Amino acid sequence: MKKLLMLGIGLISTSYIVAQDVTDAVRYSMDNIQGTARFRAMSGAFGALGGDLSSININPASSAVFTSSKASVSLGAFSKQQDVGYYNGLTSSSDTNLDLNQLGAAFVFKNTNPDSGWKKFSLGFAYDRSADYDNDWVAQGVNPDQTIGDFFLNNAQGLRLDEISAFPGESFTDAYAEIGSIFGTRNQQAFLGYEGYIIDPVEDTDNNTAYESNISGGDYNQRYMYASSGYNGKLGFNFATSYNNRVFLGLNLNSHFINYERSTFLSESNSNTSASVRQVNFENNLLTTGSGFSFQLGGIAKITEAFRVGLAYNSPTWYRISDETTQYLATTRVEEGASFNQVVSPNIVNIYEEYKLQTPGKVTGSLAYVFGKTGLISFDYAVKDYSNAKFKPSSDVLFSSLNTEINNTLDSSVSYNLGGEYRYGALSFRAGYHFEESPYKNDNFYGDLDGYSLGLGYNFGNFNLDIAFSQSERDYNYQLYSTGLTDAAQIASKNSDFILTLGFNL
Repeated sequence: MKKLLMLGIGLISTSYIVAQDVTDAVRYSMDNIQGTARFRAMSGAFGALGGDLSSININPASSAVFTSSKASVSLGAFSKQQDVGYYNGLTSSSDTNLDLNQLGAAFVFKNTNPDSGWKKFSLGFAYDRSADYDNDWVAQGVNPDQTIGDFFLNNAQGLRLDEISAFPGESFTDAYAEIGSIFGTRNQQAFLGYEGYIIDPVEDTDNNTAYESNISGGDYNQRYMYASSGYNGKLGFNFATSYNNRVFLGLNLNSHFINYERSTFLSESNSNTSASVRQVNFENNLLTTGSGFSFQLGGIAKITEAFRVGLAYNSPTWYRISDETTQYLATTRVEEGASFNQVVSPNIVNIYEEYKLQTPGKVTGSLAYVFGKTGLISFDYAVKDYSNAKFKPSSDVLFSSLNTEINNTLDSSVSYNLGGEYRYGALSFRAGYHFEESPYKNDNFYGDLDGYSLGLGYNFGNFNLDIAFSQSERDYNYQLYSTGLTDAAQIASKNSDFILTLGFNL
């Protein structure tokens, strides 16, 4: 048999496909409203305003609106509450974490030539969290139809028995590693099911390709635990300039980085007389890391001193991504009145070949009206076509099929942000509203996002202190597995954030 290069308990695999699906494209394509407290309090409606370090993320021309150099740092408390329905079960979960939310500075340089229309230019940098992946929930209930056995059965059907089983005397570790290296992930799933006694071949021969499940009878008690952590961060470098303080133009060059960890654990039991396997525990762990690049172009024009318009283009983000997985299976079966436990723990880290993901670009149009020193109102309208997301190399047969599924499943999404600010001396009152359409054509599967925000700020002269509260809600379905056990948990999610920002004049 083919020999493997083993790194400790690791496996180098040449297979591209591990767990990529449409949800991965959506996860890394979406960006939340992150940034300073002022930015968050106005729901991110800053595309025609500028004057805030996080507004550079919407329109890179924003930094040229500053009259002097600025810096800010923001800390956030992020809370997620979820109600999870699964058949006859209903569970709730809540989680809160603290993180550095934003850090940045913009340096303004004025032109000393009075005859030039180009009055100033600015250089800046900003770090922002584009997305927070911390999430924990549990779904449980009695499933009358589908069992985890269907997952292993569907993966095994059509595969040769000698390509999903260990040779006599071969350890699970060696067999799982070699099967993954030669045949890929699907065969590994079938191997777990076969060695865990969940499936049996119709004929006990090497060339058998038909299988039957040892779990049947209906009414399966299922408990599915989901835990994820990590973030999608962006470090942007900005250049902007202004012409006669009427037209502002800017460019961002952005470096992106992904760190995403997910662990799922399914526990299923039954008391069906027709089932020889009565208990299954199935664990899957995923670690995804990646880096990417994007750019942004933007402009702001003062039609009058009060009325301003903005237009910005966000390019696609071009990611290079790597995945690692581990799995564990334990079963309990009953034979002739006796119970037997089987543990299939390969102790193998599957390390998959790096692949590419191109997320969709976005166009944002903005309007703002400034009431002198009293306040302002601002509106952003953005369009992003999620069906343009692509996994690469697109010449790969599996990626080509996945890209077709993305095109058929995802849709163009419209979002709009409305924000306002009222100033009373050094004190500022802020509020905002945010709406984002579902990226899916079927918004019953993944719903729209609806949110609002409030905030206060106080200007001490050389520095300012701002605080914001924002809350958003979205209902969505989470499909447990890609095949076999394809039932979904129904999740009502509510995110609440508190942001504190300290800003400085430089």
